[in-house]
Amino acid sequence: MMKPILMLFRLVVGVLFIFSGLIKANDPLGLSYKMDEFFEVLHLPFLVPLSLAFSLVMNAFEIIAGFAVLLGYRMRIFSLLLLLLIVFFTFLTGFALFSGLIRECGCFGDCIKLTAEQSFWKDVILLVMIVVIFICRNHIQPLFSKPVTITIMVLAVLFPVALQWYTLSHLPIVDCLPYKVGNNIEEKMKAPPGSTPDVYETVLIYEKDGKQQEFTADNYPWQDSTWQYVDRKDKLLRKGNAEPAIKDFILTDFDGNNQNDAVLKETRPVYLLLVRDVDQAGRGWEGKVKALLKQQQEGKIVVFGITSSNQAAVDRFKADRGVDMPFLQMDGTAIKTAGRSTPCLLLLDKAVIRGKWHYNDIP
Repeated sequence: MMKPILMLFRLVVGVLFIFSGLIKANDPLGLSYKMDEFFEVLHLPFLVPLSLAFSLVMNAFEIIAGFAVLLGYRMRIFSLLLLLLIVFFTFLTGFALFSGLIRECGCFGDCIKLTAEQSFWKDVILLVMIVVIFICRNHIQPLFSKPVTITIMVLAVLFPVALQWYTLSHLPIVDCLPYKVGNNIEEKMKAPPGSTPDVYETVLIYEKDGKQQEFTADNYPWQDSTWQYVDRKDKLLRKGNAEPAIKDFILTDFDGNNQNDAVLKETRPVYLLLVRDVDQAGRGWEGKVKALLKQQQEGKIVVFGITSSNQAAVDRFKADRGVDMPFLQMDGTAIKTAGRSTPCLLLLDKAVIRGKWHYNDIP
């Protein structure tokens, strides 16, 4: 009776880990951004520079461990590592659920979004299965001969390495973001007809005499200097049934004037060069963008740089790279969502995304 159950648990755990790893390996930067969110909430900012490395390793390990469980390869080692990993995942998803500070855990990347509650119970179920696998690890025999098993495991190591190298050097093979080619930005900024949005309340945490207390924006002790501000969080009051896919596409000039219409209502093709942080921009694309700027001078197209950097940094960037184009500002998180490279080029046709390129692939 135990053997069929053990086989079922191995099948479920192995397939889920491979599937999860593949989805996130398609977009390793997406997982690194989610890790940044966890690190900031957990007050571990020193780990933020390591988030991409953690993402690459975790994605590869999920795929490798999934194959190891299915094949019965080195179960003493992999059952222990999987147990430690799922305990860690369960802690994170439990923290996200019960703290309310993180709405989505990114377990399956941006392609399959799970709520914090769904992610937590998924991990609880997996934890039970992996505990059983760990207890029975000595009874699990390899499915194939040693040479066949080793060959498959080598491929299981090389594939996620190659996949993630490709997606970082280009763009995700499958684009699950709201800014994928074919989407209309204006339409994606609208909530579905008849839907109601989530309703949140801002909770302000202040401390006095060593004790912390929560206040709302209406009753916080702003006139009482004996209270010291500690933190703030958003508390969900009423869950909506839908929200716009794009919530933060807000373009402004450096004086704060909204420029959305100048971009989305333009009748000519509009190229947006997304450069979230100009100090971190890659190189090798400048000549191609200069060719676009020449077309802009001829009145054929419109080109904008989009950044979250300030005016002084942008001026230095333009002089250094030799690209004289107007820049607009947008929230850095929105830029990261729109394009997974710095820079990333978008082509718009009356608010519809017609092209999207990593800076290595700008045509």
